[in-house]
Amino acid sequence: MNMPDKHGKFIEYGGKFAPEVLMPAIEELEKGFKRYVKDPGFRKELDYYLKEFAGRPTPLYYARNLTEKVGGAKIYLKREDLVHGGSHKLNNTLGQALLAKKMGKKRIIAETGAGQHGVATAMAASAAGIECEVYMGTEDIERQKLNVFRMDLMDAKIIPVESGSCTLKDAINEAMRDWLTNVETTYYLIGSIVGPHPYPLMVREFQKIIGEETRKQIIDKEGVLPDYIVACVGGGSNAIGISHEFLGDEVELVGVEAGGKGIESGEHGATLSAGTSGVLHGTYSKLLQDKYGQINISYSIAAGLDYPGVGPELSYLAEKGRLKVASVTDDEALEAFKLLSRVEGIVPALESAHAVYHAVEMAKELDEDKTIIVNLSGRGDKDVFVVAEALGVKL
Repeated sequence: MNMPDKHGKFIEYGGKFAPEVLMPAIEELEKGFKRYVKDPGFRKELDYYLKEFAGRPTPLYYARNLTEKVGGAKIYLKREDLVHGGSHKLNNTLGQALLAKKMGKKRIIAETGAGQHGVATAMAASAAGIECEVYMGTEDIERQKLNVFRMDLMDAKIIPVESGSCTLKDAINEAMRDWLTNVETTYYLIGSIVGPHPYPLMVREFQKIIGEETRKQIIDKEGVLPDYIVACVGGGSNAIGISHEFLGDEVELVGVEAGGKGIESGEHGATLSAGTSGVLHGTYSKLLQDKYGQINISYSIAAGLDYPGVGPELSYLAEKGRLKVASVTDDEALEAFKLLSRVEGIVPALESAHAVYHAVEMAKELDEDKTIIVNLSGRGDKDVFVVAEALGVKL
């Protein structure tokens, strides 16, 4: 369903825009992925780790208190925050770490913004018994100290990135340079549906388990499919992970981007809402750039949404109208962070809080017989210092 063409493109979006010297490594990766993704032995091993190590399946939780407080539509939460490590990221890193091992790679490198992908990569690399190094911008290292320490505990080497805006974009740049230099021994484990083909497809395939579980769970609970699915969008792996299973159904899919300090301020990460088409990190997609094609600095209080690009498949789905796009500001996300914590006893990641806020606003305008599922992509432990500072609380 919704497969890219042989060049890795969803109509115009996607493809392989990489230096010629890197193409053999990309082609090796594509061959390895095609070979093992359908291999019964690989699938059995991955399924084992997803169940016994990651803790899948995750629950689909009816947020009764939130629903009653808000009024209107029922709100369900797909509890990806309960995956080992605290986010959906482990679904993908386990798949890619096992693939790296099958391909005979001795070293895994990754990039991270919010730190959740870095933590998940460190976990998966430990499980697979492979050396791990993680590139992370110094800005993100400062605001995600907890995750940095967690990675260190798992013996992952953190490599600070001091170039550019010192955030996710720059970490990806440095990781790609590393891969370029060490292609023989190194596997580059990308954390979202970005990068040159086959990464967007590969990450989607490892994340689509979210939507597959959700379909079965909502039918068991409600007897019908949901009316709406809402997910935050940075690069887009959690959004495509829950949405892909429903592309052929009459379910409205909503992607919620980082509105930051407001779209009109220019300080945001709302790529689908305010971006234009261009090439970033090996793929043709929507991105935040100036009229000369230079990449703009993105901004969000949520480190995982602080990225000036987005996955090519989401650009395609948004352009054809299959994915509705919204944005939520920092202040609104903080409001949802507090609301869900107080009413349901669930502390969401700031990224996920963007989706929660929009779902709450939607629910108020809908009838009680409508159902909204929010992909609660991560838990908020990592964000407590950021939130405390934003609220003027000294810890």
